[in-house]
Amino acid sequence: MLSSIVWDVDPTIFEIGGRQIRWYGLMWGLGFILAYKYAEWLFKKEKYPEEWVDKLFVYSLVSVVIGARLGHCLFYQWDYYTSNPVEILKIWEGGLASHGGVFGVIFAAWLYSKKITKQSVWWLFDRIIPSVAVLCFCIRFGNLMNSEIFGFPTDMPWGFEFVRSREWHQLYEGQACHPTQIYEMLYCLTAGVVSYVMYHKFHLQKYVGLITGVSLLIFFGTRLALEFMKNPQVAEEVGMTLNIGQLLSLPLIALGLYLIWKSRTERELPVKYTK
Repeated sequence: MLSSIVWDVDPTIFEIGGRQIRWYGLMWGLGFILAYKYAEWLFKKEKYPEEWVDKLFVYSLVSVVIGARLGHCLFYQWDYYTSNPVEILKIWEGGLASHGGVFGVIFAAWLYSKKITKQSVWWLFDRIIPSVAVLCFCIRFGNLMNSEIFGFPTDMPWGFEFVRSREWHQLYEGQACHPTQIYEMLYCLTAGVVSYVMYHKFHLQKYVGLITGVSLLIFFGTRLALEFMKNPQVAEEVGMTLNIGQLLSLPLIALGLYLIWKSRTERELPVKYTK
């Protein structure tokens, strides 16, 4: 009987010109491509202007990367990066926070909605949640390939022994741990499927914000629960009742509940644009 899974995957795919091509960077790139292709298909299906999706991609790409980087630097290692601000620019050395990416994409969507669609920002999110979900799914797969951000030891048969973990392998050597990256991939998949079905089968986008609110509860309600079984990401989290990821999840859960409540009276308006 399988007692655990020994995870000994090299995070580097290959090297070229002295530079490493890593799974994590590849999955970020793949996630953006898949997110773009879904948005392109949806916008074409709904007969929105072709240039809308290209502009959305640019707004989102820039804001997500900047937001994820600043989120890591400011939420998780404030003292270090405020003392060494130039280090913030060294994004190739790693350090991206999903909550920062979320706040970044919310800002991008707000700005995009104000300038391009002239609709509520939640009108846009109700349509692109599957794109967000597939990007998050790919990023967590990248975390798995990096042997990082996993959970405490477990005796469950699906536990992973992360042989290449730099931070925790010595402490947990020979022990299987919760593969929380896979758990998070599953809630990303769930949010993507649920939002897709709500939009395309039940046409619930007419209640503006409802799809987004439900998705936020799936994303961050699950994230809140899973953090109880994950190792601290930074030393500052040791001994905290709720860690940084959980504290940042709380306002997004509250936003989800608010959007669900507000959607009772918020109705979709016709899209007006000039070609």
